[in-house]
Amino acid sequence: MFAALALVGAALVALLPWFGNEYFVGVGLTVLMWLALTPSWCVLSRLTGYVSLGHVVFYGLGAYLVVITWQQLPLWAAIPLAGVLAAGFAALVGGPALRVRGPYFVILTFGLAELVKFSIMAAESAMGTAARILFGAPDLLAVYWMMAALALAALLLLSWVSGSRFGHGLRSLRENEEAAETLGVPVARYKLIAFVLSAAIPGMVGAVMALRSTYFVVGQVFDPMVSVTVIAMALLGGGDNARGPVLGVLFLALLSELLWAQAPLLYMILLGAILVVFVLLVPDGLFGLLQRWRGKEAVR
Repeated sequence: MFAALALVGAALVALLPWFGNEYFVGVGLTVLMWLALTPSWCVLSRLTGYVSLGHVVFYGLGAYLVVITWQQLPLWAAIPLAGVLAAGFAALVGGPALRVRGPYFVILTFGLAELVKFSIMAAESAMGTAARILFGAPDLLAVYWMMAALALAALLLLSWVSGSRFGHGLRSLRENEEAAETLGVPVARYKLIAFVLSAAIPGMVGAVMALRSTYFVVGQVFDPMVSVTVIAMALLGGGDNARGPVLGVLFLALLSELLWAQAPLLYMILLGAILVVFVLLVPDGLFGLLQRWRGKEAVR
C-alpha cells in the first residue's frame, strides 16, 4: 500500500511543474520543503527521544551562508557548503548540548537557536544592514527541482537510518539510555552522529528557500515556528520511519493551505482546534492509526 502511494506521490511531484500553474507549483515547493525538514528532524528526535526545538537554526544558517556568498560562490558549491556549515555547527555544539535530556534539552535547543538569531541580527546591525536582496536568483522551477532532490535525500536518509543497526541503537537510547550504555552501545557517539546527520539537509533547505524568497531578513529565516511546525508534522504522522513524516506533512501542509484559502481570518483558530482534537484522539499519529486499521482488517 505504502509503496503504491509512494509511486503516486513521485509521479505527482514529477508532473506538477508540467501541468500546474505557478500557484500549485509554489504549494508543491512548500510541501517538499517540509518533506525535507521533517524526516531530518526525525533522525534525531523521533529515534532517540531528544526533542529538539532548535531545528530552525540549521535552516537559518544555510540561508545566511547563501545570502552572504551570493554571486561570489556558484550555487553548486554554496548549497552543499550550507549543509556542511549546518553539520559542522551541530558537531560543535552537539557534545555539550546532548549531555542534558528531557525538557532541559528542549529549552537548550530553543535558546541556542535564539542565540544564533540575535547574534546574526547584531552583526547585521553593526554592518548597517537590515535586509538583503538576491538579484538574479533561479526561477521557481529550478528551486522546485532542487527542493525535490533534498526531500528525496531526507526520506532516503531516514529510511536508511531507521532500518540500520545504527538506527536500532538510537531506539535503544530512547527506551533506556543507561541500559543501552551498559549493553555496549556507544551512546555519546551515536547521539552526536544523529545530531549532525539531522542538521545537514536543513542547512541546504534553508539555502534553497533563500533563493525562492530573494529577500533575506534574519528574523524570518530563524523563525521558531519553523521548528514548531516540523514537530507538529512529525507528531501527526507518528512512527519513526519515513512513512510517518510523509503522512504528517501531507496532512498538515494541505490542511493549512485549505484553511488559509477558505477562512483566512479564522485560519489559526481552526487549525489549532483541529490539531488539539487530532492529538487527543489519535496519539499515535496517522501512521499508528493506519497500522491499527490494517491489523483489524487482517483479523477479519
